[in-house]
Amino acid sequence: MTSRVGVTRRPAGPPLLGYIALLVAVAAVVAGPLSDLSTSAALDLLGIPDPGPLTSYGLPIVRSVAEIFCALAVGLSFYGAFYTPPQKDGTLDVAGYRSQHWASMANAVWAVCAAMLIPLTLSDVSGQKLTDSLSPDQWLLAISSVDVASSWRWAAIIAIVAAIGQRLTLTWRWSVIWLALSMAALLPIAATGHAASSGAHDIATNSLVLHLVGAVLWMGGLAAIVLHALRGDGRMRLALRRHSAVATVALFVVAASGVINALVRIQPGDLFSTTYGRLIIAKAVLIVVIAVLAIGLRRRLLGLRAWPKLWLGPERPGSAASSPMTSDAPISRARIWAFAGVETAVMAATFAVAVSLGRTPPPPPPSIPTVQEALLGFELPGNPTLITLITNWRFDLILGTVSLVAIALYSWGLIVLRRRGDSWPVSRTIFWMAGSVLLFLTTSSGLGMYMMGQFSLHMVAHMLLSMMVPVFWALGGPLTLALRALRPAGRGNPPGPREWILELIHNPISWFLTHPVVASIQFVLGFYLVYFGGFYDTLAGDHFGHVFMNVHFLISGYLFYWSIIGVDTSPHNYSPLFKLLTLLGSLPFHAFFGIMLMLYGEVLAPDWYGGLELPWVPDLLADQKEGGGIAWGFGEIPLFVVMIALAFQWYSADSRDARRSERKADRDDDAELRAYNEMLRQMDEGTRSGK
Repeated sequence: MTSRVGVTRRPAGPPLLGYIALLVAVAAVVAGPLSDLSTSAALDLLGIPDPGPLTSYGLPIVRSVAEIFCALAVGLSFYGAFYTPPQKDGTLDVAGYRSQHWASMANAVWAVCAAMLIPLTLSDVSGQKLTDSLSPDQWLLAISSVDVASSWRWAAIIAIVAAIGQRLTLTWRWSVIWLALSMAALLPIAATGHAASSGAHDIATNSLVLHLVGAVLWMGGLAAIVLHALRGDGRMRLALRRHSAVATVALFVVAASGVINALVRIQPGDLFSTTYGRLIIAKAVLIVVIAVLAIGLRRRLLGLRAWPKLWLGPERPGSAASSPMTSDAPISRARIWAFAGVETAVMAATFAVAVSLGRTPPPPPPSIPTVQEALLGFELPGNPTLITLITNWRFDLILGTVSLVAIALYSWGLIVLRRRGDSWPVSRTIFWMAGSVLLFLTTSSGLGMYMMGQFSLHMVAHMLLSMMVPVFWALGGPLTLALRALRPAGRGNPPGPREWILELIHNPISWFLTHPVVASIQFVLGFYLVYFGGFYDTLAGDHFGHVFMNVHFLISGYLFYWSIIGVDTSPHNYSPLFKLLTLLGSLPFHAFFGIMLMLYGEVLAPDWYGGLELPWVPDLLADQKEGGGIAWGFGEIPLFVVMIALAFQWYSADSRDARRSERKADRDDDAELRAYNEMLRQMDEGTRSGK
């Protein structure tokens, strides 16, 4: 007997546990022996006593299991949010609720494993037996003195918060929030291991973040599909088709970031001559195997070509995806297991190899890193000049990628509209491209390098990221372009990109954050909190702190300028006069921030800037005052652009009102004007009769 849609049969619970147990077993069996190959070499290199087999085998096994359940948590959260349709009232349907319930349990197990890694890490780095690291005082010692243990602490906290939240909420809107939190638990992992401590650690850490995100979305999403298939849930073909697009992007991200990460740590000649290099080769081979299995899944299970187009809405009649072979006709559980089950098992083995790779010491660098290389990840090319800022480049894998993706997606939207015969203002295209190019130049040119080590140039980049890029982006109208280019998901289907954008615009959080007054407060308050609230000393010397500040400046500025001059649809519809008054009300606070920096008598982040010992910055306080002057004077540039934009919008609004009045007058033969004239005539007659 078959179900209405999706997969055939409805098996009992044990196959679900058996599948998860298989993934865990594969990871554990691979991780333990592989890690043991290099554990003794690592201990000898660091001069640490052998902590015993419980730590030597237990740490890689527990970490592999932790990452498997992290992937399951993210994949199941993603399935519930984007592969199942919510009900009319916004609550999750049965499959969505089930997926979120499973994601909650996966997050709980992931949190427990992360907590277990705290004493295991202390035992590993100290050489003491695991039994000596289990007492609460040892946990506190590990968290306070070992960065890796502290990272596991934060991962456990984030995962347990997501687990609790997923059990307490049932709406689709909240499921997206818990998905974001589940993915945030990946960040502490990226802060551990070789990426955070190697040379070029800025590139290594950024590439590892992309690598982890791609890997958990790829494996976790596919594993979630297998679990739902074993449970007998419907819409398997739709979920597989959507996930194949996600997996294609994830495959590219995983492969590219893996290559970048490997090139940062080893020389090509070390690939075959060192254990670290051989593990890289093994991991690369497994990724190729997974890619081949993925192609087979698409061709044999869905009848689609090897590389999919991005899913952008319901398929047009006659397309491959709308044919009977790729409709919601049932797919046998055996066929899903034959492809997706085997692929996820190989992925579990790949995760284990990656864990073993993290415990294997990489080959020593060809030269001893300088102070700047150890702190920044690279060497600054001397006193900054216009030539050095222009001719030196270091691609920012996070925001540099964002700028390129922004250009590509906007260009795709323009192509879709052009093929359809629709027009799009050239000015909006120019604004969007200018903002994206400016973001790329700010983060990936010499300015992006110097902003990490010199406060005055940091402030230049801060102003560009918070006051210039968002202005151009807000005037580019990306949301309007996307809504016109994307197709609706279709009745009864899970929400697609178009629906996600509409939800982004029309939800209580956006309604609150995009109110002009609220947007102004958060924009201005962010300056004071970051620099004068005690946060900058911590953020300036930490790689993730640096990334956080850049992303915060960008998002905060975009929210502000979207609400003030944005051409996209906004939850609020205020007059240009009200927006202008709001803008003018925030200007004194911007100016006062720069003045405060110029008058501030203490150096911000003195340990960080002092440790770099840049010879062309002999006086840190003077450089900081220069940064304050930049902040004070820079606000006039975006103000000029914003005032012109508001004036144009004001003029456009008056013109639209005038044209609307003219059309109304044409329809009713100037009834409003005649009524007004009649009122004046009666008033005049009344005045005369009174005399």
